[in-house]
Amino acid sequence: MIFTIAAKELRSLFGSPLAWIILAVLELIMAYLFLSEIDRFLEVQPQLTQLAAPPGITEIIVAPLFASASIVLLMVVPMLSMRLIAEERRNRTLSLLFSAPVSMSEIVLGKFLGLLFFLSVVVGLSALMALSLLLGGKLDLGLLATNLAGITLLCASFAALGLYISSLTAQPVVAAIGTLGALLGLWVINLTGSDPNSALGYLSLLKHFESFNRGLLNTTDLAYYALFITTFLVLAVRRLDQDRLRG
Repeated sequence: MIFTIAAKELRSLFGSPLAWIILAVLELIMAYLFLSEIDRFLEVQPQLTQLAAPPGITEIIVAPLFASASIVLLMVVPMLSMRLIAEERRNRTLSLLFSAPVSMSEIVLGKFLGLLFFLSVVVGLSALMALSLLLGGKLDLGLLATNLAGITLLCASFAALGLYISSLTAQPVVAAIGTLGALLGLWVINLTGSDPNSALGYLSLLKHFESFNRGLLNTTDLAYYALFITTFLVLAVRRLDQDRLRG
């Protein structure tokens, strides 16, 4: 049932003009950033040839591309996650889900995976941009793989938080604003402390993406994302359980 709900959610997303507009705008932004990084690489290429061990196109083009993509997705995911539960509540169709022979966990996981599949399209198209560089040079496939893993975990974290906040309200716009505010707060929270390596700083979502962006697989970062995603999915399940019990 989880994948049935996910497929229904994915069809709903692709059936929405807003989702197509967001996808088109995202790809235009990513294409612009990609071409800008290529242009910057061509400008510094004469200086790079004078270095004994110059960085490759993966470090100069691909890593900055995914770093920029993380900021763009932070701004965009709230517009996609806002309707997951809030629209069901606003349209009074949530009770139909409660009466179906599915658990609250299946509903939450299905909607979460549906949004994550949609975001994987964005990530996949960005990966194709990076792979196109193979036509003119060599890529560090390990660095590319860690960036893809990091951006996927980041998208999953954005989606989990957005899903939970969507479960708290019947107004999708309120859910979008709340999710964006929470994500921005988690991004800049490490700036509030004098020590960027403090315990407070480790709450920042994008700070944990930095290791992936540099090509490092850190178990602390993996554990952080796993805990973050699980926490907000469980909170969303508990919220729906409360709604079901209240009728």
